[in-house]
Amino acid sequence: MTSPRRPRLAVFKLASCDGCQLTLLDCEDELLAVAGAVDIVRFAEATSRPDDGLPFDLALIEGSVSTPEQLEHVRRLRARARRLVTIGACATAGGIQALRNWADAEEYLRAVYARPEYIRSLATSTPVSAHVPVDFELRGCPIDKRQLLELITATLVGRRPALRNESVCMECKRRGNVCVMVAKGEPCLGPVTHEGCGALCPSYDRGCYGCFGPRERANTGALAGWFIAHGMVPEEALRRFRGFNGWAEAFREESERHER
Repeated sequence: MTSPRRPRLAVFKLASCDGCQLTLLDCEDELLAVAGAVDIVRFAEATSRPDDGLPFDLALIEGSVSTPEQLEHVRRLRARARRLVTIGACATAGGIQALRNWADAEEYLRAVYARPEYIRSLATSTPVSAHVPVDFELRGCPIDKRQLLELITATLVGRRPALRNESVCMECKRRGNVCVMVAKGEPCLGPVTHEGCGALCPSYDRGCYGCFGPRERANTGALAGWFIAHGMVPEEALRRFRGFNGWAEAFREESERHER
């Protein structure tokens, strides 16, 4: 009697720093269990196993779409993947490199490269979902190990990942943190940022930088109003929303409102 086929897992990188892929390798104690439950058929960070051209049950994509080749790559991956999940701020929101979306990319090329005509790059850095349907987005810069394991487990058993739809403020409450906005007047994106980091920065008396992107129905206008009421000029408020997830819709619209 033959054993059932293990689900085929593939991990790919576009324009990114590799940090979210490395979260899988950082699973440490859980990594052997993951490797025993799935067949990792493509993962450049961990294996040089050649691509066999067969479909994937789960494809994880890190990085934004920043070149014509990457655009074609994600389209091919979408055709091969039963489930396609984007991981990290670059793949879900364009990443820090999406700051070029508000500027002249050609001017950057001329300033950086001696022969800019050799560089093939898109004018924008965009999330994968802007080009192909995505089954799930795992946020963070980098992503959280526990959320990644929950995603893989949910995929194996055929259910939706059980991730909280909460803000960083709720994580602060669970940790017993004193609110840095109330106690210190520290600007903090926690009220509008999706949970997942464990309230890392507020736990060290720093305001949240929005690494996990805007939560659903984020009231960015009210938060920006608090910033300005406490002495922040519109240009500073703009910069607060143009970080790792600056191209995410809620953060993008709020920053552009202060630009106007």
